[in-house]
Amino acid sequence: MEHSTNGQTHAPYRESRKIDPSKGAHLADGSPNNDDRIEIGPTQLAYREWEAAGLQLPNLIAMREYRWKRLTQHVIDRNLGGVLMFDPLNIRYATDSTNMQLWNTHNPFRAVLLCADGYMVIWDYKNSPFLSEFNPLVKEQRSGADLFYFDRGDRIDVAADTFSNEVRVLIKEHGGNNKRLAVDKIMLHGLRALEAQGFEVIPGEELTEKTRAIKGPDEILAMRCAAHACETSVAKMEKFAREKIPNGEISEDDVWSVLHAENIRRGGEWIETRLLASGPRTNPWFQECGQRIINNNEIISFDTDLVGSYGICVDISRSWWIGDESPPPEMIEAMKHGHEHIMQNMDLLKPGLNIQELTHQSHRLKPEYQSLKYGCLMHGVGLCDEWPLVAYPDQLVEGAFDYELQPGMVLCVEALVSPEGGSFSIKLEDQVLITEDGYENLTTYPFDEKLMGGV
Repeated sequence: MEHSTNGQTHAPYRESRKIDPSKGAHLADGSPNNDDRIEIGPTQLAYREWEAAGLQLPNLIAMREYRWKRLTQHVIDRNLGGVLMFDPLNIRYATDSTNMQLWNTHNPFRAVLLCADGYMVIWDYKNSPFLSEFNPLVKEQRSGADLFYFDRGDRIDVAADTFSNEVRVLIKEHGGNNKRLAVDKIMLHGLRALEAQGFEVIPGEELTEKTRAIKGPDEILAMRCAAHACETSVAKMEKFAREKIPNGEISEDDVWSVLHAENIRRGGEWIETRLLASGPRTNPWFQECGQRIINNNEIISFDTDLVGSYGICVDISRSWWIGDESPPPEMIEAMKHGHEHIMQNMDLLKPGLNIQELTHQSHRLKPEYQSLKYGCLMHGVGLCDEWPLVAYPDQLVEGAFDYELQPGMVLCVEALVSPEGGSFSIKLEDQVLITEDGYENLTTYPFDEKLMGGV
């Protein structure tokens, strides 16, 4: 017998393609046990690996409600009528829905308004309003937030006026007519149109970054799963590199492509950068992965910057020595120094510690590594790299991050050990959860034995 929801007729559940026929209507994470569902998520491979590893899955319904409540409370705490979000990662946080995420970063066609009473509306691509219907916290699906020149030409002002008027009406109905509106990122015509409607536009990134900084219980479970999937994918990349590079004709891109493929195989989504380099191309750091053929007995360094399962970012870094010979002594010394750097800095982490004080207490790199050190000691991470940033002492701007660490924050602890004018760079990074009484390192991937001075 067919059933109807929201006016749409669906086939009986027994006729849908179940992801796991042994399960009921829903999987352990709360998502529908239906292989044809619109809502994206982990693959069967990821579920099997997590079950084998004894990992507990998040409850996605509870995770979405936690995020929605945090956002709403931050709106209320700042005496705002609402928060209007265009950043695709903020939209993902608010709704857990996606739509052409990378394209959307440079063609902002989506927007979400969360009003002070919790009423949430999404403006999506005109042909795809159904993409967020799985989440009952999204009360309306609309279109018309595309305020960029490629799409609107010389009449962006008309579209901006229509869009801003819809926002005005929604805030009147669900935001107590409070014209103080937080906005994260918006095109210029949209900003002017909102101001013409009488809104006082408040910078919204402070609100969204601080909302996202504290992870709830289910977000942490999701991050554990994403970390396992990422490390499994990295292991596949390392196996490929160690087996294939000594035979010749393997490029940096060949190696890097393995991580991309394995991430996608587990329901991951994309990788934010191309930060894998080999041999002398590792110094200076930030050269992007390319066509260079990697030689036997060379170093590879990389930074995952990986948006993985459940849309969670897993941002870890490692350096590997590939070959049958021993690394040069200066490379081993740099590797040990980098390891010492992140481990000593990690041991400082605890709730209640002021971020500026963390900077002042941090481990100091040797003088020969100072000029090319990384851009920060640590940074937050969640759906991507997030607030807060922990600066090196010589880069600290007093008052920029005068806040205390709190349980539920997740920080990536960094080290770039790169001698100026040298022929290599060591890149190390672990992802660390701030707990009630200290920290937990969520990263288990081993450090290269040869670079650490082993056999």
